[in-house]
Amino acid sequence: MKAPSQEQTVAAQVASLPRLPMKALWTLWDTYFPRRPSHHNRNYVEGRVAYKIQEAAYGGLKPEVRQQLIRIGEAQSKMKRRSPREFHIVPGTLLVREYGDREHRVTAQADGTFEYAGQRFKSLSAVARYITGSQWSGPVFFGLAKTQRRAK
Repeated sequence: MKAPSQEQTVAAQVASLPRLPMKALWTLWDTYFPRRPSHHNRNYVEGRVAYKIQEAAYGGLKPEVRQQLIRIGEAQSKMKRRSPREFHIVPGTLLVREYGDREHRVTAQADGTFEYAGQRFKSLSAVARYITGSQWSGPVFFGLAKTQRRAK
């Protein structure tokens, strides 16, 4: 009797995923991914694990194919994309803003975060929201960008 080919083995592994108990599926997930997803949809988990099994056996997408898929996805997406920053803040830069009868000092960190009052924030907007208690554009709040006017 012949040993099963790689294609048969991979196909059998993928075909067995729907029959696995969720605990076994999570064990497989943990071998391929650094952390679990925020949602625990079985179809999603099976699909991602199936892809990783095939990728491990046959190799991943070529970089040029991956880039082409990203470009196609971006062109077809209806999701808002962040516009790139029009400014670069050098680590160590101290931003100062008077607000609410206080002077607020924020320091840009080397890892791209911002330190304010002993806490780290991922963005200037998060700092501005913390200070004011309302939604603000951080660059506008700290005077790095002008307010954006909407066309009427």
